Amino acid sequence: MSDLRVRNIDEDEIDTVLGEDVEFQGDISFDNLVLIKGQVNGQLHSTSDVFISPTARVHAELDAQVISVKGSVQGDIRALRRLELFSTSSISGSIQTPDMIMQSGARFNGSCRMDVDSDMDIRSKGE
Repeated sequence: MSDLRVRNIDEDEIDTVLGEDVEFQGDISFDNLVLIKGQVNGQLHSTSDVFISPTARVHAELDAQVISVKGSVQGDIRALRRLELFSTSSISGSIQTPDMIMQSGARFNGSCRMDVDSDMDIRSKGE
């Protein structure tokens, strides 16, 4: 069995939660953890981690340290440290990350680059 480093999240520890009834359109940036349960269209950038719940529908470009997906994402993903795709996830778009965990059942259609380039922050590679 593979070494799954996926952590469970406690919603009480997350600073920002976009609830199931939230529909956001445009560009949004965060410096802290964010959990998406609703719908986001546009661009989402975080200097921290992004969690996408099974109820979430994201049509956006995502850019964050760790991106953990249980819902649907249509758009390009750039995870600077790691991308976690759970069995309930559905991804359509390009992925760029140095480290990816993909559970059986996850759906991914697109391209993936896992090389390390000068723009990517891989300080956490020794986790």
